[in-house]
Amino acid sequence: MTLSSFTYRRVDADGVRINCAVAGEGPPVLLLHGYPQTHRIWHHVAPALAGEFTVVVADLRGYGDSDKPEPDPEHLTYSKRLMAIDQVTLMRELGFPRFAVAGHDRGGRVAHRMALDHREAVRALAVLDIVPTRHAFAHADAAFGLGYYHWFFLAGPAGVPERLIGADPEFWVRARMNRHHGGTPFDEDAVAEYVRCFSDPAAIAASCADYRAAASVDLLHDDADAAAGNTVDCPVLALWGEHSFVCRHYDVLAAWRDYAPDLRGAAVPADHYLPEEAPEDVTARLREFFR
Repeated sequence: MTLSSFTYRRVDADGVRINCAVAGEGPPVLLLHGYPQTHRIWHHVAPALAGEFTVVVADLRGYGDSDKPEPDPEHLTYSKRLMAIDQVTLMRELGFPRFAVAGHDRGGRVAHRMALDHREAVRALAVLDIVPTRHAFAHADAAFGLGYYHWFFLAGPAGVPERLIGADPEFWVRARMNRHHGGTPFDEDAVAEYVRCFSDPAAIAASCADYRAAASVDLLHDDADAAAGNTVDCPVLALWGEHSFVCRHYDVLAAWRDYAPDLRGAAVPADHYLPEEAPEDVTARLREFFR
């Protein structure tokens, strides 16, 4: 399946233009991608959901064909707080002040922050193959450092990961994705699109800033919520790959329970890239949850 039936737009979200595509009718659903992909990760799932929902697939700031603001020394520009504001503004500009959201990987972290900061906007939240960022860092061990070494590499001194990845971005994208893959093969057209977008030096810099924010300012925001007793108050669905590092390393529902009391979830037959590896399972579970 493709996104050929979707209408593409670039929407000004308070000065940051967000690339998105829209199709379908019914309750609005926003789908957010992870690293190192774009909205195209949903190319199987989005058309199927569009038969029942108004589906918006969007590129996060710094990724795909969305704007890529220059990173700042405090990492605020790529904080999940600002990335969430982009997407809430996008949906409001499209005429959807209240919506459901599903996020894979980095998109799940943006969606988690969105559900905390914009409770009036998010009616339901689905997170795919992640545990909360704060939980991951608090329980980091040797297995995490080896399995998710890119978290520390990308958050390293500015200029180092950018130069190394920039020397061969296609190798980096394919190596990252193939290392955590099982199930349905990747669509080569989608992978070529990821490589095209990630070959932009501004995208590489932005994605590193995203990970630097996760290891700094995002944790400050998460700690503040935890200290205040703030949790996600909408229904939450957690999905994870039964062959993924997340499944092997965490009790996923236990990890999320302190952050999202109204919680349900399940493993699907995949490694990390659930929307591409197990699209039928993901579609069925999202459809049931968002109803």
